[in-house]
Amino acid sequence: MDWKLEESAQKTDSRVLQEQEVILEDTGEDSISESFRLLQIDVECEHREGETLPTGSAMWCSKNVQRKQRHWERIVAAKKSKRKQEKERRKANRVENSGICPQHSKRFLRSLTKERLLEAKHSGPRLCIDLSMTHHMSKKELSRLAGQIRRLYGSNKKANRPFWIYLTGFTTDSPLYEECLRMNDGFSSYLLDITEEDCFSLFPLETLVYLTPDSEHALEGIDLNKVYILGGLVDESIQKKVTFQKAQEHSVNTARLPIQEYMVRCQNEKNYHSEILAINQVFDILSTYFETQNWPEALKKGVSSRKGYILQNSVDDGQPKELQKAKLLEVS
Repeated sequence: MDWKLEESAQKTDSRVLQEQEVILEDTGEDSISESFRLLQIDVECEHREGETLPTGSAMWCSKNVQRKQRHWERIVAAKKSKRKQEKERRKANRVENSGICPQHSKRFLRSLTKERLLEAKHSGPRLCIDLSMTHHMSKKELSRLAGQIRRLYGSNKKANRPFWIYLTGFTTDSPLYEECLRMNDGFSSYLLDITEEDCFSLFPLETLVYLTPDSEHALEGIDLNKVYILGGLVDESIQKKVTFQKAQEHSVNTARLPIQEYMVRCQNEKNYHSEILAINQVFDILSTYFETQNWPEALKKGVSSRKGYILQNSVDDGQPKELQKAKLLEVS
């Protein structure tokens, strides 16, 4: 009878250990010790539900189980050692690649980002996204706009000199707000101002500059005393001069990006040329210029070749000047 009990116990212990080895592959280093403790509890519970343990034994355990427990401990120790070595290797690589010092922790970087953004709120340039025109947009257009807001905010977080961002004309019961919550993780905790007020009533009109491709005036620089407005509008039907007309209605100054001053049209298969950019692309240009004070570098950042424009100095490809001039005239 005893040998049948021992054989049954060994099979049960073997099954528990095999299941625990599978669990080890899917658990992290922090839960290994807890898993090992649960293994011991499982073995103990199995015996308590069966026959009475031998007299004078605190917890009966077969030699086979003891051997497998030692094997388990060796596996745990090996995995801990391997993880530690891998962690040290990654740390050494970061030090080597940076050439200066180890990378900061994620907590420190989040704290630094928050400090920069809050500093921009008091002394940095201000950028307003006018979301008062979204009631005419389709669900697809709203989704695209929500994605552009996410990318714009992500770029601003990474900037060494960020802007302070306002989302104006933005109500929490609007379809766009719901779309932003759906598409953008942590949107409700973004470090920016959200208000239902219109940008024209929120700021003095003389401080506003509405950025629109239809303006006659090229933007020369970024003034910390001004508030720059981007029209939060994704319009697949391409209604012309919507933002320009809105700025004129409120007697607000307008400006366009200096694409015509620093870039030239290039040939492409579709003969397509457009200065209309997504709000995140416009922001990338403004942010890069604010850090570098270099318009060609900034425009290169935000204006892709698909728009049909390239920098003027990119035209010089070793061809004779006459041929270059002829190529430019062909697409003018």
